[in-house]
Amino acid sequence: MHYQNLAGRRGLRARCALLIILFASILPAAWGRDGTPLSLDEAIARAGEQNPGLRVFDLKLRADEARQRAADRAPALALGADIENAFGSGEYRGADSAEYTVSLSSVIELGGKRQARKSLAGAARDLTAMEREAKALDLMTEVTQRFIATLALQEKVALGEEAVALADGARRITARATASGAAPEADALRADAALVQGRIDLARLRAAYDSGRMALALALAWGGSQADFARLDGDLFAAGRAQPFETLWQRAQGNPAVVLFAGERRLREAELNLARSRAAGDIDWQLGLRRMDDSGDSALVAGVSMPLFAGPRAQAGIAAAQAELGQVEFRQQDALLSLHQRLFAAYVERQTQLDAVAAMRAEMLPALEKALAQTRAGYAQGRYGYAEWMAAQRELLAARVALIDAAAGALLNQALIEQLTAQPVAP
Repeated sequence: MHYQNLAGRRGLRARCALLIILFASILPAAWGRDGTPLSLDEAIARAGEQNPGLRVFDLKLRADEARQRAADRAPALALGADIENAFGSGEYRGADSAEYTVSLSSVIELGGKRQARKSLAGAARDLTAMEREAKALDLMTEVTQRFIATLALQEKVALGEEAVALADGARRITARATASGAAPEADALRADAALVQGRIDLARLRAAYDSGRMALALALAWGGSQADFARLDGDLFAAGRAQPFETLWQRAQGNPAVVLFAGERRLREAELNLARSRAAGDIDWQLGLRRMDDSGDSALVAGVSMPLFAGPRAQAGIAAAQAELGQVEFRQQDALLSLHQRLFAAYVERQTQLDAVAAMRAEMLPALEKALAQTRAGYAQGRYGYAEWMAAQRELLAARVALIDAAAGALLNQALIEQLTAQPVAP
């Protein structure tokens, strides 16, 4: 799969744009900057503008373009001046017998060296452009994955606040039951302790959420000492329907990381062509005018030279370039095997997480919510003890935490699939 034209690079950029649109639709108004909403696609755009790892490519491309212009230049002309038979002894004392020569010299390149240099410089520039697109896709995926992880923490903070509210409600109910003599004092004491523990857990969740926001801000390379957005607004349960694995695998073979091997192959082929061109020796030429002071005459001077045995001397460089070219194919095959493994693992894990989310939402949570309602009502009627009531409440909260983790896991694997295929998962 060769990467030989600008249309291919535009195609990669289009796929990156599709990823931005997809993630923005999954996780709509996602950020707050000084209290104002900031969408995910704008966040990705800001990361692309400010991330040092991407900005360095602008300078690398400028350097490659400069080398490309230099490679297209013909050999330089050299101006020379010689003086002979001067300031010696006897009849050559002084400058009366001196001979002056002014000449121009240069090189006639043979074997297509200039074209080989141009091709090598152009291949190097194309490879840098491909590396930049691969880096941009990696950055976009990193921002998206950090966003999803932080959104999951935000959901857990909200769940922790709800847990504290439930614990406070339980404290009031047990306090009334204890005051009326319907429940032992131990129930009220345990409810007080549970409320304290809930507040401790909530403080930990808020600290983790603040750390997640900071990590997200650093991924955007915003700088500063704190994240300048307050909250995220997104839907962890909008994963969409994935296409069959075979379709995703076909798309993955156009991944920028795979296309890079095509660019590297072009580079190595250009290096091999340049090495072969050196087997043809260049012709050095010189043309000048000589003046003899003793006679006042002038004469034309010309000369050519060519190195001997240039072909055998170039064989070592040709062999090295051929070996470098041969390595690319094997490294590409190894990368494709690794890519297939990662893609299949992400595909299976995403589907597993989605199945878990569906089962929990359809069966587990309704059952646990009903169980909690029954035990809470039964406690007030004296049919259930405090331990049964709190066990039902813990089971429901744990199931909701597991639901958040499963939904976030599905989206994280979806983001990985998007990165590996450089295209949206859903049609």
